[in-house]
Amino acid sequence: MVVQPELVDVVVVGLGVGGEEVAGRLAEAGLRVVGIERGLVGGECPYWGCVPSKMMIRAANALAEARRVDGLAGTAQVQPDWAPVAKRIREEATDTWDDTVAVRRFTDKGGRFVRGDGRLDGPGRVRVGDQVFQARYGIVLGTGTRPVVPPIDGLADTPYWTNHQAIEVEELPGSLLVLGGGAIGLELAQVFARFGVAVTVVEAMDRVLAVEEPEASEVAAAALRADGVRVETGLRAERVSHDGRVFTLHGAGGVTFTADELLVATGRRADLDELGLETVGLDPSRRHLAVGDRMRAAEGIWAVGDLTGEGPFTHVAMYQAAVVIADVLDHARQAQPGPDAGSALSGVAGPAGVPRSDYRALPRVTFTDPEVGAVGLTERQARERGINVQVGVSQLGSSTRGWIHRADGLIKLVADADRGVLVGATSVGPAGGEVLSALVVAVHAAVPIGQLRQMIYAYPTFHRAIEDALRNLR
Repeated sequence: MVVQPELVDVVVVGLGVGGEEVAGRLAEAGLRVVGIERGLVGGECPYWGCVPSKMMIRAANALAEARRVDGLAGTAQVQPDWAPVAKRIREEATDTWDDTVAVRRFTDKGGRFVRGDGRLDGPGRVRVGDQVFQARYGIVLGTGTRPVVPPIDGLADTPYWTNHQAIEVEELPGSLLVLGGGAIGLELAQVFARFGVAVTVVEAMDRVLAVEEPEASEVAAAALRADGVRVETGLRAERVSHDGRVFTLHGAGGVTFTADELLVATGRRADLDELGLETVGLDPSRRHLAVGDRMRAAEGIWAVGDLTGEGPFTHVAMYQAAVVIADVLDHARQAQPGPDAGSALSGVAGPAGVPRSDYRALPRVTFTDPEVGAVGLTERQARERGINVQVGVSQLGSSTRGWIHRADGLIKLVADADRGVLVGATSVGPAGGEVLSALVVAVHAAVPIGQLRQMIYAYPTFHRAIEDALRNLR
């Protein structure tokens, strides 16, 4: 049976944070927008990522702070209770994993919502079940990523956790194995440990947070061990089994670990083969969907968010969404609508200028305690690019504020000696993500190092350690 396509202005496939922003803003501008989502509108961030995980981290950090009273301000006893944390996640963050409010937020802006799997069906067309939409001005893809499940013998046959089950848990297990020492694995490992769970982290690389500076990895690993987490690095998992009660992980060399639950946190990947990319001449076998600086994957097709491979962060998706919105509106404004356009194109104001994406100063934060913030290139990445590198490091504990707080952490600066500017920086400490903001500005705006050295840094602050790191540039 041939289905007659329904003509609309824009189709957005995937309403995660980036797709929802694009769809809503284009609908508000007067375009006829169809938003398609098979999961929950808003995606990972509000339901299983940024928001609920930071609620968990906030609670765990409160416990840690209370335990620090001893030796600073007297004595304190703390009794962890997971119930209020789980309740807050259900009621305040996720509406018990119901996206009714989010769907209404989109439709109230004039958009049309369709629940299902959207798939490209040739140039300008998207199929959802028996429905086919023809997009006059373009299609935006924002289908995100899914957890990677490594091909470990026996793993697929066990009831392992991903971040979804870890976030949704109502009662904490007695013990937990975490497979993967990246940001997600470490954040959740520390949370559960601070609530009394016996946690073991198993990482195949030779250090945790392997994408960050080695100095940051050392601080993070030490912090987790101080919380009672067993951290095993350089260990490859070979087999996983589950006897109906406990998990057993068999590592290289015959070592084994057992726990009540197993959290798999070994990364995420985009499922491009589900999008019908081949119908528009794009390669579905690629790891990510390649886009230009206006987020265009092909003529009339834009992409936003994790599937672009530019950084699996909400702030990246929202940044890209602004580029897509401006470019789609510019494209729509310049197009010649036919007599049956039926949209408010004539009333759409064109953007003052379409921005172009620029990731030189992309910030990222791992919300462990201490936080690990980073921007731009690591020292290794800068050297691999042939940059004449200078490095400056200062220990947070050597600063007055760090000494007062008895805080572990550091500032590491990576400079291009030939240009006299920073190309990367790392901020590790109790407010590592907040201190990072100054370093992001320095990298993004290419502020001359001489000018950074002449700045006044408030005393006593954590960010004053930047001044020491600048002094130590070699």
